[in-house]
Order: sequence, then structure tokens, then C-alpha cells
Amino acid sequence: MSVNPPNWPEGVARHILDAVDSTNAHAARLAPGLAGSAWVLAAEQTAGKGRRGRPWSSPRGNFYASYVMLPTEAAETVALRSFAAALALRDACVQLTGLPQAFALKWPNDVLLNGGKLAGILLETAGQGTRLSHLVIGIGVNLIASPDPAQVEPGALTPVNLLAETGLRITPEAFLNALAPAYARWEHTFTTQGFAPLRAEWLSHAAKLGEVIHARTGTQTRSGTFESLDETGALLLTTQAGRIAIPAAEVFF
Repeated sequence: MSVNPPNWPEGVARHILDAVDSTNAHAARLAPGLAGSAWVLAAEQTAGKGRRGRPWSSPRGNFYASYVMLPTEAAETVALRSFAAALALRDACVQLTGLPQAFALKWPNDVLLNGGKLAGILLETAGQGTRLSHLVIGIGVNLIASPDPAQVEPGALTPVNLLAETGLRITPEAFLNALAPAYARWEHTFTTQGFAPLRAEWLSHAAKLGEVIHARTGTQTRSGTFESLDETGALLLTTQAGRIAIPAAEVFF
């Protein structure tokens, strides 16, 4: 564990590792011994993963970190922290680059830079019944390298990296030092004011709001105009059959 920088959130542990299987897995292993919350940052992951268990390319120089906490709310409320993470990610990117117009948010959990995918978020929980023992929020950011577009599934956004798009070389530790306080601010807002302010702020930066998008769940794809989010974070689409709420899907533009 390293010495915390001056702006580090109070009461949050900070673990800086050289290599690990995955920061989410390491954070989950730390959880039983935690009194509060912690960030785990690794220079390299040997078994990183994204959504639906897909491998996450993990070259050195990119950002791999996980935030682990011990939530007290119901599982559906805990899941809304994906929006806090997305907002914090965008805030950190804007702070470090000074380019607020370049960053947008893609439902449910991606951050875009100049229309390409810069970062992703993966939430994992453990517990029994409605009681969660811990929440891990995994975050990957393409700081200096991005996957080959040929490796991306058809229709998905092109991956981009911060260095190529902005010319700025940000170290993983410098990025964490911006992200951790940003997340702490949104966590405080969420726990004191609920989801409404996060929903409003997220929508103000949403990619393709008011435009036709495609939401795929399993083998079904539904197309419609992206109207809003509901109070549970579900995607609201206006389709030919009327307005529908989609709680989980992969979105394509």
C-alpha cells in the first residue's frame, strides 16, 4: 500500500500493484477484511475481463482499477452506482484533459471520447439473498493503447485511447488520483440525495439522446428513440409499439 496523495478521499484505502490476475478479483479477496472501502490499481492484469466474461486487453500503460465497498442498500439500489462511476470517470477525464465536449456517456456503462469507446465499467457483487457482502466496481481506461478494431464485434463502437486522441500521456496512478476524489463526490451525492441528481447529470452527457439506437438482449434487438432513463436506471425507448423500459441490454448506434 502506497502513501495517499493530498486530495485522496478520507477513509478510503489505496492499493497499488504491479501485476494481478484482475483488479476485480483482488478487490473481492480484500473485501472480507475491509472496515470501509478501497481502490486497487494494477499496472498489468493477467486475466482481466469485461462484460459477459469477455477478455479485457491489458497492456501496460492503460488503466486497470477497482473500487470495493461494503454496501448497506438493496441490490437494485447498489447497482445504480454504475452511474456514479461513469460520472466520476468523465469528470476525471475532463479534469485531466480540459476537453469537456470530447467525452460522452453510453448506456449502460461506457465512456466515449470523440465518439469512440475509451473506457468500460464492470460491477460485481457477492452475497446471499438480498444482502450483499460487497460491491466491486471495475474500471478500464485506454490511456495509451486500444484494442485492434478487428477484434471488436460487428456494430460495436471503435475503441480509442487517450494518447492518440488528445496527445496527452496520463499515467495510471495520475488517473487514479483524479478518479478517486471524483467518485467520492458522486458517492456522497448518491448516499445523501439518491439517484435523481446522478440521473439528471448522466442524461446531460448521454450519447445519442433523442436519436434512434438499437438495444440487444440475447437474440432480440429492439430499435427506438432514446428518450431518457427511468428512476431505476433503465433505458427508455420509444418504439413503433410505444415506450418501453429496458433494464439491461447492449446498445448499438
